[in-house]
Amino acid sequence: MTRSSEEAAWAELVATARRTVADGLVVGTSGNVSVRVGDTVLVTPSGVPYDRLTPHDATGVDLDGRQVLGSLVPTSELPMHLAVYRADPGARAVVHTHAVHATAVSLLVSELPPVHYMTAALGGPVRVAPYAAYGTGELARAMLDALADRTGCLLRNHGTITYGTSLDQAYDRTAQLEWMCRLWLTAASVPGHTPSLLTPAQLAEAAERLRGYGQHG
Repeated sequence: MTRSSEEAAWAELVATARRTVADGLVVGTSGNVSVRVGDTVLVTPSGVPYDRLTPHDATGVDLDGRQVLGSLVPTSELPMHLAVYRADPGARAVVHTHAVHATAVSLLVSELPPVHYMTAALGGPVRVAPYAAYGTGELARAMLDALADRTGCLLRNHGTITYGTSLDQAYDRTAQLEWMCRLWLTAASVPGHTPSLLTPAQLAEAAERLRGYGQHG
C-alpha cells in the first residue's frame, strides 16, 4: 500500500462514515466502516465522532488484526470486518450501521421477506443473524452464517452489515437494505392486508437483469 493510495482510501472511508450519520443510518459514534487496500484494512477508530477524524487519524490493521497504522484503537466491531475479508477475497469494503428500520425488522423475523427486486442485488432474501454481544467472535461467526451467498444481512437487536468491491457499492447496499426494511414495515402495518412477495423465479430473473445494469466500458 503506497502512501497516496492509503491517503485516498482513508479520505473515502471518512466521507462514507460521515454519510452514514448524515443519512440517519447511525447516531453518534455507532456503526463503523472499513476498506481493504492490499493486505491492510483501514477502519474507523473506536468512539471517535466521524466529523473529528483527520488525515492524521488513519487507523489500519492487517488481516490478523494487528495494528499496522495509526495510534487510535480500531472499532470494537473489528472481528466482523476481518471475518468478511477472510471469507471473501473479493470484498474490499464493509459498512455496518444501526439503521432504524432494518434493526426493527431484525426484532420481528428471521429473514426479510422479498418485497422488492433489489433483494436480488444482495444475493437473495436477507437473513437475520442471531443476537450475540457486539465485538465478539460469536457475533462474527453468526454474521458469516447469515451472509452465506449474500452480500448483506441483518444482526438481531443490533443493525446491518453489507460489503462490496468498493465503498460506494457497500454503502449503496446498506441504503437499499434499509429502504427495503422500511418498505416491508410500511406495507405490513396496513390492517387487513398482507404484502405480496416475489417468488424465487422472479428474484432469479431480477438477478440476471441486474448483472447487465448500469454503464459498461
